[in-house]
Amino acid sequence: MKKTYKIEVDCANCALKMEEAAKTVEGVAEATVSFMTQKMKVEFADGADDKAVMEKVVKACKKVEEDCEIYL
Repeated sequence: MKKTYKIEVDCANCALKMEEAAKTVEGVAEATVSFMTQKMKVEFADGADDKAVMEKVVKACKKVEEDCEIYL
């Protein structure tokens, strides 16, 4: 399952940090963060609970970029 989320991030480097952090979360098969469009695309692993996984993604992203926002 793939979903797209609106985000707020200040720079392209921060977006890259968020993308790398999201990819480390269990349940995420693939993640892409676009600074230009201010969107995060997440592909979830089979059987993963998207809401629970996204809560972990938000926490992981806040660790590397505390100013970021992900609108669930």
